[in-house]
Amino acid sequence: MAAAAGLSVANLYYHQPLLGDIGQTFQASDRALGLIPAFSQVGYALGLLLVVPLGDSLERRRVIVVMTALVSLALMGVALSPSLPWMVVASGLVGVTTVVPQLLVPFAAHLAPAEQRGRVVGTVMSGLLIGILLSRTASGFLGVRFGWRVMFWIAAALMLLLVGVLRFSLPSQHASSPLPYPALLRSLVDLVREEPLLRLHSVLGALTFGGFSAFWATLALYLHSLPRHYGAQVAGLFGAVGVAGAVAAPLVGRYADVRGDRRINAIAIGVLLLSFVVLGVLGRWLWGIALGVILLDLGAQANHISNQTRVYSLRPEARNRLNTVYMVTYFAGGATGAWLGSLAWSHWGWSGVCVVGGAMALTGLIVLGLFGPRSPAK
Repeated sequence: MAAAAGLSVANLYYHQPLLGDIGQTFQASDRALGLIPAFSQVGYALGLLLVVPLGDSLERRRVIVVMTALVSLALMGVALSPSLPWMVVASGLVGVTTVVPQLLVPFAAHLAPAEQRGRVVGTVMSGLLIGILLSRTASGFLGVRFGWRVMFWIAAALMLLLVGVLRFSLPSQHASSPLPYPALLRSLVDLVREEPLLRLHSVLGALTFGGFSAFWATLALYLHSLPRHYGAQVAGLFGAVGVAGAVAAPLVGRYADVRGDRRINAIAIGVLLLSFVVLGVLGRWLWGIALGVILLDLGAQANHISNQTRVYSLRPEARNRLNTVYMVTYFAGGATGAWLGSLAWSHWGWSGVCVVGGAMALTGLIVLGLFGPRSPAK
């Protein structure tokens, strides 16, 4: 399940190192090319909102297998794109159908005993984060050598292979809340209103992912501005550096199983804040950026796993809908952070980016101090 989550979520990021090559193919401007990642993320948000709740009302393995098959077709559409508008639409469809990881994490949480849920969630999430981090590295390597279309054909083939693996390896998991679809969507509002811990951890997730996104949205621009004008492949290699933070995810999950209080969130967000101090002070050197990336990914991942572990414990019969609320808020924070980071870069350079990321982490600590539970959550 961790491998499937990583391979699936990578579909959202393969295009990032290849935008220059895609632009040459379609003779498109940078502004027009920006529609590809934009539609991909918008599609993903729509998939989170409209598809993931179905994991509570339908047989879960079937939903996962069907969505994996559909994302393979969408990737084929990208590979066959005859024009930029076609590719923009196909990228949006890839986003909508690439919700398999957000179906797998609640699936795993449902299978795990309560005392091991954090460790299980951490294991699957480590696969997901490694997929995000290494997708850019793999795409840059393969795309430069074989062309950008080949990368998407390979991705489509991997998804078809995954269809068979998931169909025959996952157990059947019956619906926990067989509600009509309109009632299923309306219940999202009820969950937000009735669960204060869901609101708290959604906000914490949004703030930390916002800081994370502010960094990654501007890293390539900053590297290019350095005296040696480092290119996209160097930026992609920092994704591999971040894997060091991702492998700590199961350890964080084990700690979350033992302690249900706010301590792990406070430590994680504190590490995230420290990462921006390191990036601001030592960011002139590649080794300083690498150290900052390790701290950044460790802090963001630890906070994310702690959030999800606690959110999934609220209502077992509504885990997919809880995940929908959490992840939609999470990605809204990421989009805001990326926008603020880009804005800060254009006005104040790298120092502005570090201030934005650090301010979002500091705000998270303040929110946790004001509204966080002081005793273990039950």
